[in-house]
Amino acid sequence: MADTRRQLRSGAVVLGGMGLLASALTACSSDPDKRCVDRDSYTFSKGYKVVSDKNCKSAKTSVDGTWYYGGKKKSGWVDGGSFTKPHKSSGGSGGSHGGVDRGGFGSGHGTSGG
Repeated sequence: MADTRRQLRSGAVVLGGMGLLASALTACSSDPDKRCVDRDSYTFSKGYKVVSDKNCKSAKTSVDGTWYYGGKKKSGWVDGGSFTKPHKSSGGSGGSHGGVDRGGFGSGHGTSGG
């Protein structure tokens, strides 16, 4: 009985430690999700064509390569992101850091009726 309890505790510690390690590595990622795309290749149904990174690092290429941040990649195309590099967040979810504030209960913005 004691051996079973000890195994469960050690397994929980290992799993918990792995979760902490995974979240720490994800949070400390220095480079946001970025891809080099051909700015002139946009189509409404597919988005931008992903090209080799060398097209974004050198001006001596035939493709107008530009870094594209975020979005979903599918079959060599990416859509739903932005050409603007996202800002690093300073942690925490409170305060005003340029995010969208839609008001609502407890937002502290707005006026009282009357």
